[in-house]
Amino acid sequence: MPKAFVLINTEIGSEADVLKKLKTVEGIKEPYAVYGVYDIVARVEADTMDKLKEIVTWRVRRLDKVRSTLTMIVVEEQK
Repeated sequence: MPKAFVLINTEIGSEADVLKKLKTVEGIKEPYAVYGVYDIVARVEADTMDKLKEIVTWRVRRLDKVRSTLTMIVVEEQK
């Protein structure tokens, strides 16, 4: 199952709104508001790599008040 972590920058003051919207997106398993360079970190899972790309490209990046994202696709998982 493909997984990724998406680091998200939002417009100033809109972190809570974006976090709330992310919680409704299919495939977003764990969204967290964080301090630092990024405003939100979200773990994403999908059945296929194409579905994962679709979630990030069309569901996360297109959310209102999302300024930028950085996607890190998991290549190896510790068992």
